[in-house]
Amino acid sequence: MPNANERLNPPKVDLSRNCRRMRYMANAPVLRSGRDCRAVAVVGDVYQFLATGEDTNGKYATFESIVRPGGGPPPHIHRREEEAFYVLEGEVAFYIDGNRNALRPGMFANMPVGVPHAFRNETDQPARMLVTVAPAGLEKMFFEFGVEVPPGSTTAAPPTEAEIQKLLAIAPNYGIEVLLPK
Repeated sequence: MPNANERLNPPKVDLSRNCRRMRYMANAPVLRSGRDCRAVAVVGDVYQFLATGEDTNGKYATFESIVRPGGGPPPHIHRREEEAFYVLEGEVAFYIDGNRNALRPGMFANMPVGVPHAFRNETDQPARMLVTVAPAGLEKMFFEFGVEVPPGSTTAAPPTEAEIQKLLAIAPNYGIEVLLPK
């Protein structure tokens, strides 16, 4: 049993070395910073992947989303996963069943499977959110069509028409129905 001093001052552990070693073990802890994550530009926004399905045995994926002013996806429906959002910085307007809901830092939203929704940064400042999807798998769609950016990136080029068309073409393969205007 550790004495009081050992409990208050535990021995230092080199987490970086242990993290690299454990990252490849099933069910191993994952310790990483946003500057060490795989990052992709997704139609002009930046997603930094903190945990993917490979890290969580497919249970969930978590990423930081940096949404540029005017950024965010069109209305869409997830057919496979729930999607949860926690706003870290800025303000993000969520559109759910036609209703606008402004989320500010410290606010949370959960989108169950099958709920039409969209979000948009309607301000002139970037917004940051922590996003979790469960089960994992949606991150593979972002890796397939997103544009790789350096880890720690906070900005991306505006989306090209080719990127948008690629997203629309592959989204159904991942259970995403994009609701385009008729």
